[in-house]
Amino acid sequence: MDDTHDMALFERQRPFLLGLAYRILGSHADAEDAVQDTFLKWRGTDRAAIANPAAWLTTACTRRCLNLLSSAQRVRTDYVGVWLPEPIQLASDETPEDAVALASSLSTAFLLLLERLTPKERAAYLLHDIFDLDYDAVAAALGMQEAACRKLVSRARASVGEEKPRHVAPRARQERLLAAFQHAVATGDTSALATLLSDDIVLAADGGGKAAAIGQPVSGRAEVLAFVAARLTQWWRTYEWRIAPINGLLGVLLFENGRLIAAVSFSCDAQDRATGIYIVRNPDKLALIRETGTRLS
Repeated sequence: MDDTHDMALFERQRPFLLGLAYRILGSHADAEDAVQDTFLKWRGTDRAAIANPAAWLTTACTRRCLNLLSSAQRVRTDYVGVWLPEPIQLASDETPEDAVALASSLSTAFLLLLERLTPKERAAYLLHDIFDLDYDAVAAALGMQEAACRKLVSRARASVGEEKPRHVAPRARQERLLAAFQHAVATGDTSALATLLSDDIVLAADGGGKAAAIGQPVSGRAEVLAFVAARLTQWWRTYEWRIAPINGLLGVLLFENGRLIAAVSFSCDAQDRATGIYIVRNPDKLALIRETGTRLS
């Protein structure tokens, strides 16, 4: 066996495997564990007997993720407060087209919609609709009949609403939203922000019981604006703001005395109005943010 060649092959697949695992699990730490487990299995198998290494790696990673997801969902049932996916920063060398494509399936809003799905629905939907695998390849990865996989994908599409959650607002609109949000927090003046929010916007915060965070989401434009003006202005006025690409979209990292204390991301509808403000304060999740950017497909 040519270990150098085989290890290089795995490294070429790593961004794909990590991207798949992160979307299935909603946790970058768990995704890295799944990819590492796949690597160890790859090293320990008779690779000369594998006709299609990419398909073998996809199957091994998918099945490991499904096992991990079952455990993760039991843990999330007992999670303190609102659970949000772990935020990630992507590598900065994507083309604008690649960046939009990644953001459409990496946004916090999209990952939350995937939480509605059963583990196999989630995997089948991602493999087929996001990573463009044929149904026979999806069936092989899941160890199911092709017809059953088609039903899984159909049910998943109905649950997540086809393409609607994958809308990505233009960069200029993201910048305008972020500037208006920062101005509202700094001054308490929410007039500019109000014009950019949808009527049914939701603000949610994840502290995981390890950092102060509101216990329930705040819903509705008037309620969110009041919360920003009355609470975030009071709590966040003195923090250092650093604009950052979070899950493929413009967001902000907040620091206090050089320590990262919050990551904020947004989602928008097809009219480019903000539908979600997502605040992660759980220090375990913030510890995994890479300043240099994560490379995944």
